[in-house]
Amino acid sequence: MKNKIATAVLILSTVCPAPAKAANYEHLRHLLATNQCQNCDLSGAGLVLANLSGANLSGANLSGANLSRANLSGANLMGANLTGTGLFGANLSDAKLSGTDLRRADLRDAYLSNADLIGANVTGANMQGAVGIPSGIASSEDFYALGVAAAEKGNQRQAIEYFTQAIILKPKFPGAYLARGVARYQLFDRTGGITDGQMAEKLFLAEANATGVQTSQAFVKELQTPVNTTVSKGKPSFVDFIGGVTSMLLQFFPL
Repeated sequence: MKNKIATAVLILSTVCPAPAKAANYEHLRHLLATNQCQNCDLSGAGLVLANLSGANLSGANLSGANLSRANLSGANLMGANLTGTGLFGANLSDAKLSGTDLRRADLRDAYLSNADLIGANVTGANMQGAVGIPSGIASSEDFYALGVAAAEKGNQRQAIEYFTQAIILKPKFPGAYLARGVARYQLFDRTGGITDGQMAEKLFLAEANATGVQTSQAFVKELQTPVNTTVSKGKPSFVDFIGGVTSMLLQFFPL
């Protein structure tokens, strides 16, 4: 995605799909009776907590439907219309989603492990908290933004997973190393925090990013200072230095 700031806004925003027309009742009945409904009109259908594991919904119109916490593991949704669909907490592991239209879909806290999303359109989809996001549908910047959002909510373990994904896609991403180091520090992993902080400093130095170098150095110094002592006068602690973790992480969001 070309506009990284716009991407962050899209990922961190709450999806509010527009009201959709009611689903075709006969199509809905057929789906629930047979677990098969190719090319069906299920727009606006209420399928919260529905067990649709292995269902064949290829080419179906599910725009605006509510599939929150539904079990769609292994389901065939190839070419389906899922624009604005509510998939909060849905299980989409091993689902076939290639060519699926997921624009503005609510995928918060969804399970996407081993899901096939090749060619899927996820523009504007809210994937905050989603587990197992394939690297092919998100950039390093996207994963960084998701990590910041998770850290802001106090979910440091998930934040670490997102920052790690960002680093895998972009090994020389100093902001991701620093962010992961902060998350590790918040989980009392001082050793891991120091390692990431030092790597961030090295990469910021290579970019001639003075602010990044100074921030990384302050962070590492904070972690290397014995717990029961204070930093000497005139040298503020890392927390004082950055003012706030979230604002600091957003400061190093790539443009």
